[in-house]
Amino acid sequence: ATDRFTYWPVRMARGGQVLAPGDGKDPVQLIDARDLAEFTIRQAEARAAGAYNAAGPDYRLTFDAMLHGIRAVTGVAAELNWAPAEFLAEQGLNPWSDMPVWIPAEGEYAGFATRSNRKAIDAGLTFRPFADTVEATLAWFRDQPEDRRSELRAGISAEREAEALEALQTFSS
Repeated sequence: ATDRFTYWPVRMARGGQVLAPGDGKDPVQLIDARDLAEFTIRQAEARAAGAYNAAGPDYRLTFDAMLHGIRAVTGVAAELNWAPAEFLAEQGLNPWSDMPVWIPAEGEYAGFATRSNRKAIDAGLTFRPFADTVEATLAWFRDQPEDRRSELRAGISAEREAEALEALQTFSS
């Protein structure tokens, strides 16, 4: 697992002040591995071939909606502190790795998370409820050995986040 999506449920479950990238309006696409596996098996059983964009969901999802959805599942008080792309760049925090799943919808990345998945949906791709994906991700992560849970493979440490949150208080874009 890359922990790109995992970072956010784990981070939101910790609660408190959360460094959130952008302004919340950037689009997000992701897929639950179980949905992808089911689709792949159905395609193989049907002996269907072709290239598909299987990223979901089947509606427009913004980063704000994703984080609020995660917070609703965790039930933990977490305050989102939106940090503009310029601020994150100044802090040396990179899209996708330091701020997982997020790519600012600008410049060469405009449209990155807006690719159509219509062909896959028409071929039978379905998506389970987002809350189910969040719950399963947290359950999976909590079942990992302590040494695996101690260091996520994506995102930033709590210490680095605290430093960035402090710097955000004085940032003016």
